[in-house]
Order: sequence, then C-alpha cells, then structure tokens
Amino acid sequence: MKLQDTEGMLENVRKICLALPEASENIDGFGHNTFKINGKSFVISGESEKGFSISFKSDRETQEILLQKEHFFKTPYIGQHGWVSIQNPIEENWDELTDLIQEAYLRAAPKRLVKQWNALHKR
Repeated sequence: MKLQDTEGMLENVRKICLALPEASENIDGFGHNTFKINGKSFVISGESEKGFSISFKSDRETQEILLQKEHFFKTPYIGQHGWVSIQNPIEENWDELTDLIQEAYLRAAPKRLVKQWNALHKR
C-alpha cells in the first residue's frame, strides 16, 4: 500500500470524525490516530504491514451483523467490547463507514450531544 493511499484514508477518517461536535484527535501510545468525544474513544486508525485499518466502537448486535460481511473483523484486544475493524477500506465502503463512525460517536458522546445530534438529524 502506498503512503499516499494511507494518508488519503486517514484524511477521510479525520474529515468524518472531526465534523462531529466536540470530537478531537489524539495520537495514542501506540502511534494510532484516536478520535475521542469527552475523553472516550470512538474511532482508532493505524497502519501495519497489512496497510491501513479503522476500528470503531459498536454494539454487540451491530458487531455480529458486520462480522458476517467479508471486509470486517473483530478488533484485536478490544473486540470483546463490541469494537469492529476494517483493513484497507475501498471506495465503496466509505458511505457505510461514515454511518458506522457516526454511530460510534453517538455511543461514546454525552447525552446532551446525542440529543443535539438527533434533533439536527431528525432521528
């Protein structure tokens, strides 16, 4: 995987995550870009010899559905808490990933922000 490909994917993740109210980006102790709301992680991205990966907070029901799909897998170490990952997402995955990242944000966000989000998005 070319460096520019991983940089482009990180920029996609960054654009989606930082558009969410009060979301922030940090680099964790392992060098992963971690996106948080109110101190709680909702997306973690990183690179390995296999390429670029995105991990996001999910509930167990959604996790089970996603694990049936070819591209998703249980996140190592934190998968038992509902986290799901995707390796080297292709262009067709980004619409679904945007929705999944927004859902991850809502799982981690304080109630006031969830209420605000739902009002803005008529949920």
